[in-house]
Amino acid sequence: MTHIKSILSIAILFFAAPVLAADDFSARDVFELEVANDPQVSPDGARIVYVRAFMDIMTDRPRSNLWIVNADGSGHQPLTSGSANHSQPRWSPNGDRIAYISTEGGSAQLYMRWMGSGLAARVTNLTSSPGNLVWSPDGRMLALTMHVPQDKKPMITMPKKPEGAKWAEPARVIDSLIYQADGQGFVKPGFTHLFVVPADGGTPRQLTSGDFNHGGRPSWSADGAALIISANRHDDYEYDPVNSELYEVTLADGAITQLTDRQGPDGSPAVSPNGTQIAYVGFDDRYQGYQVTRLYVANRDGSEPRLVSGEFDRSIGNLNWAQNGRSLFISYTDEGKGKVASISIGDGSVTNLVDNMGGLSLGRPYAAGSYSVSDNGVIAYTGDNGDSPADVWVRDRRGNSSSLTALNDDLFAARKTGAVEELWWESSHDGRRIQGWIVTPPDFDPAKKYPLILEIHGGPFAAYGPHFAAEIQLMASAGYVVLYTNPRGSTSYGEEFGNLIDQNYPGEDYDDLMSGVDAIIAKGYIDPENLFVTGGSGGGVLTAWIVGKTDRFRAAVVAKPVINWISFALTADGYNFYYKYWLPGLPWEHVEEYWRRSPLSLVGNVSTPTMLLTGEDDRRTPISETEQYYQALKLRKVETVMVRIPNSFHGIASRPSNLISKVEHILAWFEKYRTDKEAG
Repeated sequence: MTHIKSILSIAILFFAAPVLAADDFSARDVFELEVANDPQVSPDGARIVYVRAFMDIMTDRPRSNLWIVNADGSGHQPLTSGSANHSQPRWSPNGDRIAYISTEGGSAQLYMRWMGSGLAARVTNLTSSPGNLVWSPDGRMLALTMHVPQDKKPMITMPKKPEGAKWAEPARVIDSLIYQADGQGFVKPGFTHLFVVPADGGTPRQLTSGDFNHGGRPSWSADGAALIISANRHDDYEYDPVNSELYEVTLADGAITQLTDRQGPDGSPAVSPNGTQIAYVGFDDRYQGYQVTRLYVANRDGSEPRLVSGEFDRSIGNLNWAQNGRSLFISYTDEGKGKVASISIGDGSVTNLVDNMGGLSLGRPYAAGSYSVSDNGVIAYTGDNGDSPADVWVRDRRGNSSSLTALNDDLFAARKTGAVEELWWESSHDGRRIQGWIVTPPDFDPAKKYPLILEIHGGPFAAYGPHFAAEIQLMASAGYVVLYTNPRGSTSYGEEFGNLIDQNYPGEDYDDLMSGVDAIIAKGYIDPENLFVTGGSGGGVLTAWIVGKTDRFRAAVVAKPVINWISFALTADGYNFYYKYWLPGLPWEHVEEYWRRSPLSLVGNVSTPTMLLTGEDDRRTPISETEQYYQALKLRKVETVMVRIPNSFHGIASRPSNLISKVEHILAWFEKYRTDKEAG
């Protein structure tokens, strides 16, 4: 994300292309979308600073500035401008300053803005990008995390090159277990460590050491003498990647004391206002595909840990103590919708406060949102009603919620979009109720017959919700009714529902999806001869599985799939995780089970015209998976085409033009096989 040159250029970028006539949402409009993210409310609840992200059509990149708005909606104005990225705004404890990260000088550095004078200054000269900013209680220091490079001695010494000679790039020698990561490529040698830096500027001081990563947001002790962090400092951390603990790190001497000890993750520490307790989240690891993250509270030294969330069957995150120390603010997702709630540490009772947090996922309708809370209980959050990306919302002390911004009203005032309708049905497999959403084309007429696109989410442990999604709206604008759904295995319905696909994926989720297609056909406005299916990542797996089991769809687009679980388990970036959490064990010991669940095992049944679409740099579902399926389909003489997105990792939609390209290729493939070109 990035910015603009001046206040004037902000106005030009945001308002230079007014639309005079109402029209359907189109591909070009993707560049006009804006998103509010990371809203941070001031300690007194009076002001909210947030990250305002938009698309730069000239560089084809998301950009971001910091903006501020009063809690009553007045005083909406920018705090930063220029061609850099500005992010992670964090208020000082007394609200007189905002610390943030900016790339204005060419690299990511810590900046400070004094709210009284409006002056801002760079206060660090860091060699790596900082993250996880947290103010000390007295406002004198900031904690942050940062990657520390590790030098490795070359294995060989090459002969000296003649002056001016151009030899090949040196060999890349790899000996670490994890050597690649999606979105990054080859992992740079080194580890993430914890630092502190004076708020007035100065040299960062490294507190942790060793060949371990110390990521995540730290929490200060009440007296500012120590920090509580989550890390996996076990000797076998690479082979047991989920097993993190809480540690205390003292500022005086950097001493590290382990506070928790169990098999499973302990993370997101939050020290209580009086400094006597620590809240954190985690679970006892059972090596399942999906495990609900629960809330725990322990004494400040880690003793007497106890489960607080009890039977609350949703994953809990984003912990913030109430000032009275008797409850915490939390966030969770329920049936595809983001919520903010209060949970009592006494009896674990949960009180919902916000039920429309979301809107951060522009491409597809994933449930994603963020919030913060002031000392007096004012909540700032990213909210949406499904008709546009996230805006800044506030819940005041009286319990009233309202939107403070309308970042996309200028666009959508002149654009028609598809309506979103909730749909529930029973699975043909076992009668379980499955939730989905229907998006109809603009100017929808239920008396007509429309083609249908079934769009399947990835994960597979993830959830869609009633949120704005550019890809879905572009499909609706092209005249399709779109059905997207949360089949079994989706999150936000509890641990039992999520684990119905544990060691059983793909499986009966196929029946859930087909039952959803039948349910929408029963409404009478779908042409059953013009059904299409697509999905990405886990949705790509299911799309390939579907065309291997039925020929009811006229065409399919399999995006960034896993086709062969054996090859995936040995080429994906998280291969130290997948084989024992998603799969039954080491692939050479479970060949039959791996193969039984691989869509490639069904390729002999496929007759549906099938497009493959994947980023060429994808490390999560490597393009070799796509190539296997493409070549298998070609050998069988099934109509197929492979679309390769250059210089793209797994998140194809991270660049606006790639999002557009992805959807336009999908629609072009479906248009080729539609038989109702006049309908809709």
